[in-house]
Amino acid sequence: MVSTALNANLATRFRNFFTTRDFIFHDGRDLKRFSVAGRTQALLAGVAAITVTFSAYGVSQAAFGAIMASGIAGEAVTPEAKLAKMRNEMAQMEADVEAVKQAAQIHAARVEQRQKIITGVLTGKGSPADVGEPVPATDLTSDSRIAQEVLAPLRKVEARQAKLAEQARKTAQLRIHLTTSHLRSLGIKPERYVAGGMGGPFEPVSSEAAAAAASSAAGATAETSADAQFRSLFQTWQKLDVLEQTVIAIPSMQPVENVKLTSSFGVRSDPFHGSAAMHAGVDIPGPLGTPIYATADGVVGRAGRFGGYGNLITVNHGKGIETRYGHLSKILVASNTRVRRGQLIGLMGSTGRSTGSHLHYEVRIDGAAVNPMPFMQNANVLDQIQQRATRVQLTAAAGN
Repeated sequence: MVSTALNANLATRFRNFFTTRDFIFHDGRDLKRFSVAGRTQALLAGVAAITVTFSAYGVSQAAFGAIMASGIAGEAVTPEAKLAKMRNEMAQMEADVEAVKQAAQIHAARVEQRQKIITGVLTGKGSPADVGEPVPATDLTSDSRIAQEVLAPLRKVEARQAKLAEQARKTAQLRIHLTTSHLRSLGIKPERYVAGGMGGPFEPVSSEAAAAAASSAAGATAETSADAQFRSLFQTWQKLDVLEQTVIAIPSMQPVENVKLTSSFGVRSDPFHGSAAMHAGVDIPGPLGTPIYATADGVVGRAGRFGGYGNLITVNHGKGIETRYGHLSKILVASNTRVRRGQLIGLMGSTGRSTGSHLHYEVRIDGAAVNPMPFMQNANVLDQIQQRATRVQLTAAAGN
């Protein structure tokens, strides 16, 4: 009766150790679902555990019979001693099962995190900061038959992920190439935003240390190789994320709904003196009170009267990028407030050094004025890059 009660109690705990997990894969075009049922995990572990239990029980019975037959020390093994031994064996088995559970949880967490990395890179959604550094492999109970059986379905999922990781890496590299090309076309150096490279002083090591390092690398397991693959993919995603955040900070729309110019960027004849002078922006004419919109997310710097600009709004977009909106008739935002791309921030006017109602619009990088026109023709740049990368990959896949 006691043995039956203990086995029932163990079975109940065993079932509670495992829960069903669903994994969704995104290969760049389709979503695929893969499930590892908790019942399946528990059944695999249970069969193995019960086998171990009865094996242990049989050994204890044989040992008990041998002791009784030989009459060692003239003492008989009491039922209480036999029961205590069984309890110890079952406690050890429960500890083994708990170790398997911990290993399964770590594997499942790694599978889920890797899927977030793959999905983030392939879809362009999410951020590396939200996912965190990849979870490394673990050797917990790696030699246990129970562990091997329970973890087998998760390892199959990880094998599929390794294939998707290579596709994701190519996608990320392509998007990095397209994004850096776009930044350079605007006169922005991508290198100032993304740090990279390797270096440091040369410190030679002994031949024995070098041989040990080479041996260690040669003995790397498949899991270690996959860890390195996902660490590399994660770092590539981080680089891509920095570049895309830079693009988001770049002005990429018109500050007014209808654009025509009365004066362009560069050297011009000054409207008041008639002599050659540098014009740091573009002049966009319109009726008094025409709505003026922020051309990218940012924080308002100046919002008030400022010399020849008249009523001026400056918006700091980060990454050293700033826009200026001058000669306004009315300012609708305050200093040190955050504005969004497309938000109404002011109304057109003719304040300051102006001959009529118009918007003086500037884009500055690290304080230096650049031609605003290329920045007014780049709406939805990231969507365009994502679509182009997808087309290139589909074309390559069709060619294979």
